[in-house]
Order: sequence, then structure tokens, then C-alpha cells
Amino acid sequence: MNAAVAVADLPLKVIRGDRVTHLGMTFWTILVIVLAFGPFWADRQSLRLLSEILSYVALASLWNLLAGFAGLVSVGQQTFVGIGGYTLYLFALGLGVNPLLGLPVAAVVGGIASVPIFLLLQRLRGPQFTIGSWVVAEVFLQIAQQLAVVGGGSGISLPAAVVRSIAQSRDAREFLIYWGFLAITVVVVGGIVMLLRSRYGLALTAIRDNEMAARSNGMDVGRIRLVAFVVAAILTSATGSMIFLQKLSITPFSAFSMNNWTVYIIFMTVIGGIGRVEGPIIGVAIFFLLRQYLADLASTYLIILGVVAILIMLKWPKGIWGSIADRYGWQLFPLARRLVRLTGPQATGSP
Repeated sequence: MNAAVAVADLPLKVIRGDRVTHLGMTFWTILVIVLAFGPFWADRQSLRLLSEILSYVALASLWNLLAGFAGLVSVGQQTFVGIGGYTLYLFALGLGVNPLLGLPVAAVVGGIASVPIFLLLQRLRGPQFTIGSWVVAEVFLQIAQQLAVVGGGSGISLPAAVVRSIAQSRDAREFLIYWGFLAITVVVVGGIVMLLRSRYGLALTAIRDNEMAARSNGMDVGRIRLVAFVVAAILTSATGSMIFLQKLSITPFSAFSMNNWTVYIIFMTVIGGIGRVEGPIIGVAIFFLLRQYLADLASTYLIILGVVAILIMLKWPKGIWGSIADRYGWQLFPLARRLVRLTGPQATGSP
């Protein structure tokens, strides 16, 4: 009895991660370093493919933050992709400056726009919120079609002089844009990890698991969700601005495309594992592998994607990585928290 009491009196310590987590962090670090040197080992076409992959990793991770952790299933994130793209174009064309300088402006505008959008949508719950987010995106699409300042339905393009302000040579521009995508993706994934490691992350996890219990414990669910929504909007807008900087032109239907910026994103996140930081990354890899080998099949390709998604959801309801993590307890980011009792010198604070 005395021994049991003595053990219970030992101090506790929070442990983050294990051997798998440490190996995972080593892998991510090496991967980022290898990708940073991409312009030195990849050709122009490969760099563009890598840029596209990185953009989808960022967008899918941000959607996962909303749906997988904050419980906000939005099908209108194309709103912020479009806002980011149009803001960068208007900034660059209006001032005649390097479009890259418009990147933080696009992020700020997206963040500001997200506040009234969230205040409007927060009154809705479940499917109503989902439909409402789509309606908001459609409203922005219709507005963009009517505004002459953004070219109406025809859209606008970046003139050669503005493009050359990024860098004089085409290769240099490709390198800078690629590094921009890499930087945004690292900030997105790293920022989500840092957010989930904070008290907001604990709150988001509690809200995801049981919103009513979270409210009963004094959590301001609305404020916490607002933080997640604004963060996602800021980084989605920044990603959207980079996407259309690479494309050099933008139209309402490309900017606010539900198919490109939401449907594919949901597919990637769901098959990878919603509610897991690693899930969207795995899902993006699977999506691009399927696209690489099936894109020549035209419309059949989309049917195959749908069948794959259904089969994965039937066999692994939590997604591929979600099922693996549940079975083996693996995490490739230091998010899990374990309480262990300190013994020996650690317990007494001795050196």
C-alpha cells in the first residue's frame, strides 16, 4: 500500500512523440532540404509538377484543419483561393511592382474577408454551414464576373513588364515561384503542427471529439473556431495568390473553381485520413500517382477516382493514414501527449 502511494506521489512529465515520431521528423527535415535544392536537380516541367503538388498539400492541410479539427466542413474554400489570386493581380497591376510583394497583401485581405464570412456562417450548423460556404463562394464568383476592374468574365493577365519584375530570366522566375510554394507549404504544415501543440490545439481536439462537452468545460467554441477559420483563410489566400502568379492569368471560373480547389482537396484529405496532419500529405501523393497513370483515360479517370475513394472509405473509414495510426499508434509529427511518472534523479531534480 505504501509503495503504491509513493509511486502515485512521483511527479508527472508530458512526453511528446516516440521513436517513430523522431524518425518522421528526420524524414520531413531531409525531404524539405532535398526539395529546397529542387531547381538544381529537376527540370522545368518537374518543378511545375512539384509546385502543383506543394500547393495541394497546403490547401488540403488547411481544409483538414477546418473539417478535421475545428468541425467546420466547408465546400467554399475556393472563395479564399480566388480572393488571394485577384488581390495579388490588382496589387501588381495597380502599382506596377513585383507581384511577389502582393503575397502578404493577399494573405491579409483574405484574413480580413474571412471574419464577416465566418460571422455570417457561424449561425449555421452541420450541412447548413457546408451549403452556406458554397453559396458564399458562388456569390464571389458572380461578383467577379460583373466587375470590370478585374476583367469581368474574361479575367485579367499579368503583362510582360510585370512578369519580368519578378526576375529577368524565365528560369529565375520559375525558381522563385517554386521556392515560394515550398515556403508556403512549410509554413502551412509547420504552423498547423505548432497550432495543434498549443492550447488552441487541445481545444480544437476537444471540440472535434465532443463539442457539447467542450462547451460545458468553459471553452469558447465560437472564438476558437474563428481563429482556425481566419488562419485557414489567410494561408489559403496566400497559396491561391501563388497559384495564379504561376499561371499568369486569372478568370472567375478558374479562381473560384469548386472542382479544382475544393472537390479534389476533399478527396485527398478523406482518402489520406481526415483529422491527421499526415493524412492530406498521403492523400495528395495518392492523388497525383493516380493522375499520372490514369489521366489519359479522359472522363473514365474521374470515375476511377470516385471508385477508389468509395473503396477506401469502405475499407478504411478513417483514411489510409488514419487507419494505420489507429492500429499501430504511429505519428510522424510530435502531437501526441503521454504522461509518464519520473523516477530516480529526474524525480528529485538531481543532476
